[in-house]
Amino acid sequence: MKKQNVLNLIKYHSEKNDALFRNEAIEIARYFDSIGDHQLSEYIMSLLSTANTFIPQSAAFESLYFKKVGPNDDPLPLPESITEDIRGIINAVNHHIGINKFLFEGAPGTGKTESVKQIARLLDRQLYMVEFSELIDSKMGQTAKNIVSVFNEINHLTHPSKILILFDEIDAIALDRVNSNDLREMGRVTSTVLKELDKLNEEVVLIATTNLYEKFDKALTRRFDSVIDFNRYERKDLIEIAEIMLNSLLKKFKNAGRDMKLF
Repeated sequence: MKKQNVLNLIKYHSEKNDALFRNEAIEIARYFDSIGDHQLSEYIMSLLSTANTFIPQSAAFESLYFKKVGPNDDPLPLPESITEDIRGIINAVNHHIGINKFLFEGAPGTGKTESVKQIARLLDRQLYMVEFSELIDSKMGQTAKNIVSVFNEINHLTHPSKILILFDEIDAIALDRVNSNDLREMGRVTSTVLKELDKLNEEVVLIATTNLYEKFDKALTRRFDSVIDFNRYERKDLIEIAEIMLNSLLKKFKNAGRDMKLF
């Protein structure tokens, strides 16, 4: 255990930051467990839990900045080119080849967020979405501080290999630093995102989505291991997907007509 762990513990306690205080205490407990002092480790964890002993069975965590997103088992029809890219992400993560940050860009309604839900299900990871309403603060400099807190929580997850983090519409906190109306504040926020992405725990999978890719800071784009374009719908794709969606909806209605040619 380092002196910094103790200093962090005091700092988070004084700031009343329960989530980071808990994560730091867990790190200290892990240290004592690693050097064979299992009794002290269990005692620390018992102070953090209503249970008598700490048994790390769940990958769940609680935080002001995150919302747990439930699984989606419904089929998601996509163009084959996008489907292949999603398969590539799943294979890359499963084979631990060192890439874990992905950006999905495209117009609204092209399936970006729903694809993230499917990826979480196929990877058997719990999906957490960042709550930008809690993250963004009108006070100067506070949003950047909140971003640091968010990434600290992510990097101190007890089971990072069981978590997928979604930054849905990340453009809310990271647009082009040059073209922003509030240059200094947005520049500070975007720069913070850049630094924190560089330090992201490689066991965590992070996926961001955006409808405003053309306004993105190029430095931010480079922080992602792969950018997936969801605008690749040809006319035949739209027709095939529309037929799949129509058939799925018609199953919910009795005596509904099914004139696919007319449709």
